[in-house]
Amino acid sequence: MENAIWQPTQEQIKKSNLRHFMSFVNQRHHTDFEDYAQLYKWSIEYSDFWSDLWDFCGVIGEKKGPVLSGDGTILGSIWFKESKLNFAENLLRRRDTQKALVFWGENRVKKHINYQELYDETSKFRSYLENNNIGINDRIAAFMPNMPETIIAMLGASSMGAVWSSCSPDFGIEGIVDRFGQIEPKILIAVDSYVYNGKLIDCSDKILALLDRLPSLSKILIVNYMGNASIVEKLQHHPKIEFWSDIVTPLESKEIIFERFDFNHPLYIMFSSGTTGVPKCIVHGAGGTLLQHLKEHQLHCDVKKDDRLFYFTTCGWMMWNWLVTGLASQACLLLYDGSPFFPKGNILFDLAQSEKMTHFGCSAKYIEALKKIHLKPIDSYHLMSLRMMMSTGSPLVPESYDFVYTNIKEEICLASISGGTDIVSCFALGCPILPVYRGELQVRGLGMAVDVFDDEGKSIVGQKGELVCTKPFPARPLYFWNDPDGEKFKNAYFKSFPNLWAHGDYVELTMHGGMIFYGRSDAVLNPGGVRIGTAEIYRQVEQIDDVLESLAIGQDWHGDVRVVLFVKLKEGKKLDVNLVDLIKNKIKLNASPRHVPSKIIEIADIPRTKSGKIVELAVRDIVHGRIVKNKEALANPEALDLYENITDLQS
Repeated sequence: MENAIWQPTQEQIKKSNLRHFMSFVNQRHHTDFEDYAQLYKWSIEYSDFWSDLWDFCGVIGEKKGPVLSGDGTILGSIWFKESKLNFAENLLRRRDTQKALVFWGENRVKKHINYQELYDETSKFRSYLENNNIGINDRIAAFMPNMPETIIAMLGASSMGAVWSSCSPDFGIEGIVDRFGQIEPKILIAVDSYVYNGKLIDCSDKILALLDRLPSLSKILIVNYMGNASIVEKLQHHPKIEFWSDIVTPLESKEIIFERFDFNHPLYIMFSSGTTGVPKCIVHGAGGTLLQHLKEHQLHCDVKKDDRLFYFTTCGWMMWNWLVTGLASQACLLLYDGSPFFPKGNILFDLAQSEKMTHFGCSAKYIEALKKIHLKPIDSYHLMSLRMMMSTGSPLVPESYDFVYTNIKEEICLASISGGTDIVSCFALGCPILPVYRGELQVRGLGMAVDVFDDEGKSIVGQKGELVCTKPFPARPLYFWNDPDGEKFKNAYFKSFPNLWAHGDYVELTMHGGMIFYGRSDAVLNPGGVRIGTAEIYRQVEQIDDVLESLAIGQDWHGDVRVVLFVKLKEGKKLDVNLVDLIKNKIKLNASPRHVPSKIIEIADIPRTKSGKIVELAVRDIVHGRIVKNKEALANPEALDLYENITDLQS
C-alpha cells in the first residue's frame, strides 16, 4: 500500500465535526463506532442516519413520520414524506453583523454583506416577487455571475416556494433558450455586463434577444454590475425591463414569514451539459439538497461556524448550488467572478490570504494549469487558515496531489470530490479524519451505498468498473421536467442495472475504501476490446511540459477502435517526431502499450463545457461525421470546427 501523502493529527481528529457526530450516534444508538468504515457501513444500512443528521445539524423544520417509505428501491422510495421545512429559512438562520458574503469581481469590485444585511436584502427581493404575483412552484431564472445579488434572489425565491434555475452570463442565446425555454420562467434576473480577464463584456444584446425568445417572461430584472452608462441606456426603455437598484433596493425590509413546504418540494431545476442534445431539466428537492449538503459540508469538509468557504464556480455549474448551502452551516461564503488567472495567475490566492480562507474549492484543470505556469503560492502567501482544498470536474491525477503539497501547502487535507449535477452533490469525497493517498478520493459519502460493478453486475474491488448506487438516497432528483411518464429519467440512470443507479463513471474501489476515477464510462476507449479510461492517458501526457492539455477519443477503424490523441501545445511549440515519440514512450512505460495512441494530432483548442469539462463525445461525433446537436452548451463551440475533415484521420 502506498504511503499516505497527508495524515490528520489526533488533535484535528478530536476536534472534527465527524468525530463529534460519531459520538452523537454512539450515544443515541448505544453503538461503539471507532472509525469511518464502521460509521459508513451503518449509515448505508439504516435510514436513521439521515434522521440523526437532521438533528445533529440543527435543521429547522418539522420532522415527523417515517424517515423512508415506499418499496425500498431508489425509484420507489420517498424520504421524510410527512416532514416539512423551508430551505431559505435554514440558510438565513443567522442574523448578526459578521460577514456572510465576501465578493470580488476581479480587481473592479470588492464588497461584503453581513448576515443581517443578507436577511434584509432577501426580504426586499421576496417583496419584489410578491408584488409581481409570483407564487409557489413558479420558476425564477437567473443569467448572472457568482455575486451577492444572485444568492439573494435564490433565497428570496426559495423562501416562498418558487423554483430557482440559473446559468452564467457567458452562455450564448441558444444555450439559454435551450434551458430556460423548457421551464418557462416568469422572471429573469440578468446582469448588464461583466468583466473577464480585465475586459468588459456587454450583455445587453443577449438580454434584448431573450425578451423575444422567452415569451413566458413578465419581467427581466437587471443588476447593474459594471455601471456602464451606454449599456444601461440600451436597456432602460423596454417596458418589461426593470433595474434592481430602482425597484428592489428602495423596498423596505420586513420579517420574513417562512412557510414550510414538503421535504420533497422542488427547489432547483438544473441542466445536463446538453452536448448530445437539448439539456435535460433535472428537478431537485429542497430537503434532500439541504441534508446532503449539510452532510458534505459539516462531516466531510469539516465546515464550522465562521469558516470561510470558497469554490471557484459559475452559476451554470452545480458547485454554485453546493457552495451557497454553506450558509446553513453558518460559514461565510467567498465569491469570485472573473478569470481565475487574472492578472498573473494568482488572484484566487490573493483572495485566500486576504479573507483568511479555510476551504479552497477549484477544478482539477485549475490545479493542472497552476502547474503549467509554475506558480508556487507556498513561497509568497500566508495560508495559515487554509485547512482543506477540494477539487472536482475531472479526475485529480496523482502528480497534482504532489503539486498541491509541494507548492500550495504541506499541512492541508486535499479532497478530490466527485458526483454531479444529477445529484447536486457527491458520491465520493473527502474525510478530515483519514489519510490522503495520491490519486484517490478518500471515501464514499456517508449514507450513499456506492459500489463498483463489472459488466455482469458483480461487485468488484481493486478492478475498474461502473460506479453504481444500490440503495435510496435523499439527493436523488425528484424527476425530469417535461418527462410525464418518467421514461427519460429511468433511461438516464437505471437502464444499465435495473433498480440501481448507474452514474456513468468508470472507477475503481481501492482496498482501503478510497476510489480512483478514470473518466466517464461513455468516453471509455475500447481498442481490441480492452477498456481504457481517458484519464489514464491524460495523466501521462499532461506531465509533459510542452503539452498544455489533451483529449483522447476512440475512432472506429477497420472493424476495431483505435485511440486518437489530440494535444494542445504551449505557444511556440510544435508536434515534431521527437515530441510524438516522447508522448508515446511515456504512455507505454507508465500506462501500457494498449494505451498508446495510434494517432497523435496537434490541435489549436480543446472544446469544453461551461463548467470546464472537456467533451470527448462531441469530438468523437465530429470525427465520425455525426452532427453535434447542441454546440451552444460549450464554452468555446468554435473549437469543434477544428476537428472536421482532418486528413491524418483518413489513413
